[in-house]
This record gives sequence, C-alpha cells and structure tokens, in this order.
Amino acid sequence: MSYTEDLIRYISASPTAFQAVEEQKEMLLSAGFTELKEEEKWNLRLSGSYFVTRNSSALIAFRIPKKMPEKTMIVATHADSPAFKVKTDPEMTVAQSYVKLNVEAYGGAVYSSWFDRPLSVAGRVFVKDGDNVTEIPVDLKKDLCMIPSLAIHMDRDTNKGHEIKVQEELLPLLSSDKDVLLYDLIAKKLKRKREEILSADLFVYNRQEAVIWGAKKEFLSSPRLDDLSCAYASVRGLIETKKPEALALHVMFNHEEVGSSSTEGACSTFLKDTLERIAEAIFKDRESYLTFLAKSLLLSADNGHALHPNYPEKCDPTNRPVMGKGVLLKFSGNQKYTTDASSAAKVKLLAEKAGISLQTYHNHSDLPGGSTLGNLCVHQMAIQAADIGIAQLAMHSSYETCAVSDLSDLYRLLSVFFVS
Repeated sequence: MSYTEDLIRYISASPTAFQAVEEQKEMLLSAGFTELKEEEKWNLRLSGSYFVTRNSSALIAFRIPKKMPEKTMIVATHADSPAFKVKTDPEMTVAQSYVKLNVEAYGGAVYSSWFDRPLSVAGRVFVKDGDNVTEIPVDLKKDLCMIPSLAIHMDRDTNKGHEIKVQEELLPLLSSDKDVLLYDLIAKKLKRKREEILSADLFVYNRQEAVIWGAKKEFLSSPRLDDLSCAYASVRGLIETKKPEALALHVMFNHEEVGSSSTEGACSTFLKDTLERIAEAIFKDRESYLTFLAKSLLLSADNGHALHPNYPEKCDPTNRPVMGKGVLLKFSGNQKYTTDASSAAKVKLLAEKAGISLQTYHNHSDLPGGSTLGNLCVHQMAIQAADIGIAQLAMHSSYETCAVSDLSDLYRLLSVFFVS
C-alpha cells in the first residue's frame, strides 16, 4: 500500500505534463542523477546516471552500466492526460453576472465526467525578467472553478443522451465578480505583476482527491491514472536499479493524447537523439550502435481497458482482462500495439522472474482502440518492442479506476526489466 500512496502523491502533484516532469526531476536529482541540457555538450561516463528534458514536458532518464552495454532496455510512457486547455484572453462575461473561462478540448476526454467537480488551473507561464524571459510552472492549487450541469427540470431528456458541445456546455464558471481575471490570479500566486506575464500554457484539471476503495480496499480511483501510473512505475524502477547490465532508460513523452506529433511527442526525434548521443559517447562506430539496438527491447507502457461490469460485451470474447489479475500484455493485428510472438515471449519470462501474473489484451474486433507510444517509437529506430499496461475502467474520464495490486505488479515487472 505504501507504493500506491506514493503514486497518489505523485499524481496529486502532477496536474499537467509540466508538473509531472518537475516532480520526476526532483526524484532523479535526489537519487543522484545528473541533469543534461540538449543545447550543451554531454560528458557521459560508464556507471553514470543522467536525465534530460525537452520543452519542460518530456523527460528521458538513463543509467549507463559500469561495463560497455550490449543492449538497452527502454520503457516509454507519457505525461499528458485529456483535459481542457485555456484559450488566450479566456474570460467570458455572462449577463453581467458571471465570469467563465473559454477553453478547448485537449485529447479525447469523457466530457460527462467533468461536470459538477472541483476544478483548478495549472501549467506554465513565461514572464519578463528585465531583458530575459523566465519560464515558471504554476498550479493555483485551489477549488477555483466548476462546470455546472443543467438541471433535469430544464432538459427532461438529459438522461436520454445528447452531444456535449465544448464551446457551449463545458466552459468552467470562475466567479460572480465580472472583474476577476485569471492572469491576475496567476500573477498574485507567483508574486509577479500582471504585465510581466508574456504567455502561458494552462489547463483546467480535476481537483478531486484519489481514493482507495472497495470491499477489500482493492481499487484506486484517481485523476490521470492514464498514464501517470505507468510513468511513475517506470521512473521508480529506474531509480532503484542501482547496477544495470544494460543501458536502462526511462522515457516520458508529452502529447500522446493528441497524436504525439510534437517535438516532445513519441513521433519526435527525442528518444532517437538521446540514444545517438549516448552511443557517440560509448561506442566507436555506428555499426556497433546498430547491433546494440538490434539486441535491445522497448516496452511501451500505457493502460488498457478492463472488463466493464456493466458492459461486458464491449470486451474481446476471449481476452477479457480483469482489474487485479495482473499486468496487460497488449496485442493488435494492425500494429497499433507492437507486441509479437517474439517480444511476448520475452515479457512472459520477465513476468515469471518478477513473480507476477500477465493478462493478454486485444481490442474487440469491431471497436478499434486508440493509438499509443510503441509503434511510433519504432518508426524512428529498429528496436524490438512490446506493449504493456494495467487494466482500468473509465479510460479518459476525469476520474479513472484500477486495481491496487496491478500497480505494484507493474512496478515489480519494470524493476526486473531494467536489470535484465
């Protein structure tokens, strides 16, 4: 349970990708890792532990073994979750009575899950410091706004279902004072002048606290389980891997929920660039690097759908993962997941070594699943890969559910993976 409590603390402190990266940076620095900068030359050594970030919202951390590594073991995760991004000049006054925030959807959220919950705003701002620009992460950390639902008396058909429109129905109520401005609140939080704020990336997020529940306390419900549960297991596993034999590498990308097509997404060169810079430091020639990749394994760690108690027909007929029955090994004939028979066999041996159970996951053949990280990473380099994760309910809801035991099983699997 202590591992789950640590995860809850991490998720609570990570309302956006920017905070998720900052939290991992602190963890890594405390564990003795050295921060690298992409714009600077790297001086890497055997037995060294390092990390690098890109655009403050993606992170790669790695441990180099004491002997020349023959392969790398990589875990790829992502930092972002579906939310609502605050637009520029966001305040909208309604009937001279309320102020609401103009927002747009980020990722494929379950819109109905955002109504009538305490919400706040977090992200990053860029401020003017003389002739320089400084980036500052920001989290207002209070119950700041809410998206009120419409009473059933005003829409008698509300329970019959209708299309929810972001621009009309999902704009958060901020205040009854029409003079309230969001950037004023941010400036006050940062102890800055409003005019010093030049720009910002801000998101509305769910403030509801995570809770462990169930007849046997077997379930965890929390915001952002997808994919911070995997990201935390990976970075913890790497930190606690003191003497790897392979190059052990943890990746947390951004923008997975919107297609990964950014400089810090899985479609980018971030992982490739980092591996090439490591290879330049420890190998003599490019052929050695390519043979190194050919011996390596990448795990794409992103959650999958559990068997739903009220919609069992939505699951594949023969591969029906249940919360609490082990880590998912995910397959897809169209290569949305990268697992094949060869990589599956390797993951099964790792699970045996870790003493945990695996469950196979396939999408229902008439219900295609979403995209993830692995098949995008292998576009950049020739490396064997498999997709894993944990089974959860309410994927992309503002409040998701998984099993407590699966969280620790995933952590144990990744800990073994990094030293294999």
